Amino acid sequence: MSSGGTGGHSHSHSHDGGEHEPHDVTVGLGVLGGIITFLVVEKTVRLFDGGHSHSHGAEKKKSDDKQKKKAKDKKEDIKIAGYLNLAADFTHNFTDGLAIGASYIAGQNIGLITTVTIFLHEIPHEIGDFAILVQSGCSRRKAMMLQLLTAFGAVSGTVLSIYLRGSGDSVVSSLILPFTAGGFIYIATVSVIPELLEGSNKFSQSIKEIVALLAGVYMMVLIAQYE
Repeated sequence: MSSGGTGGHSHSHSHDGGEHEPHDVTVGLGVLGGIITFLVVEKTVRLFDGGHSHSHGAEKKKSDDKQKKKAKDKKEDIKIAGYLNLAADFTHNFTDGLAIGASYIAGQNIGLITTVTIFLHEIPHEIGDFAILVQSGCSRRKAMMLQLLTAFGAVSGTVLSIYLRGSGDSVVSSLILPFTAGGFIYIATVSVIPELLEGSNKFSQSIKEIVALLAGVYMMVLIAQYE
């Protein structure tokens, strides 16, 4: 409740001293909607995962089943953060596809520039997603295959944007893009940063992590300026 109140409080203050525009409200609600949706998904997955063991009878059988399930999960399953990241990545690629399709409708040159820009933007982004999947328990081969599957989001977004004859820009700005941003904010704050806090407490390692974090932000800012 305090998290929701703080988020809503900061959002309301962002409009103080200026005119209230429906578009700004939509963007803010879209981001909050993405965060809340990913929270609900993770809580639901954890609920079903935790409730599975209550269906067993004897304590010994439950213990054996838990050990077998744990061994199987270690080999086959991905952590919840990995699934959430895949969902966010697919949606993000979908919005990229919408932008690409809409830009080609505006003109071939604009389409080419947009495609190259998004490609450069996706290089560091996909590297980060790959690292999250590996950290979540995927093998490198499996992580690459899953990343390849999320690329179909861009294809479907491009096809839909062309089909809608240029309506992709309004869709991206008003709903889909803020929702995706909220999903990535949730993953970063709930899954990635806590992993860093639970890792090595050495001063040198902490400095490296902070520098890498700032470098990633700076890289995204530079790319955004040329988009």
